[in-house]
This record gives sequence, structure tokens and C-alpha cells, in this order.
Amino acid sequence: MNNDMGTTDDSASPFKNALEKGRDAQRDFIKQFTSIQQDAMQNFFSMLQGLTYYNAMFKTTVQSGGRISIPEAERQALNIEDGDLVQVIIVPIERKRKK
Repeated sequence: MNNDMGTTDDSASPFKNALEKGRDAQRDFIKQFTSIQQDAMQNFFSMLQGLTYYNAMFKTTVQSGGRISIPEAERQALNIEDGDLVQVIIVPIERKRKK
């Protein structure tokens, strides 16, 4: 700051330095947080891609007795025939509520 004589007053310098350090710390935190978010999203999409690369992902309804059906397009794409052993990963999406 300039005083009445036109010289610079260094009394505000520690405050200015503290503000700059705080700003730099916030900037670094945001960069790290953004990087973590990007990595998490990339890992998530890689996992999804891995699940669907050799496999199929589709929605189906649970029928009586707990039976589910694999749609014809997926059976054909994966060359699944009657009697083939398949692995199923269940992710509930929505529950049908009885009234």
C-alpha cells in the first residue's frame, strides 16, 4: 500500500501472502479432487465396458417361480443355446409393490 509519502507499506504483505497461499491450496485441492473424480468415472466406464464386451446387458422381468428370460437378440449375439451354462449377475432396478 502507498502511504502519504508515496512509499510502499508492507503491513498488508503477510495478509496478502496468506490469501495467496489459501488460494493456491484451494486450487490444488480442486485439481486433485477433479483428478480423483475423472479416475473414478474412467474406472466405472471401463468396468461397464468390460461387462458388456463379451457379455450382454439387458433388463428383464422376474416371472413366476423366479424365472427370467434372455432376449433372443442377446442369445443369438452370444451364441447361447438351450442347455448352455451361463452366469447371471443380478442388479435390482425397481421393485413391483403389491397393493
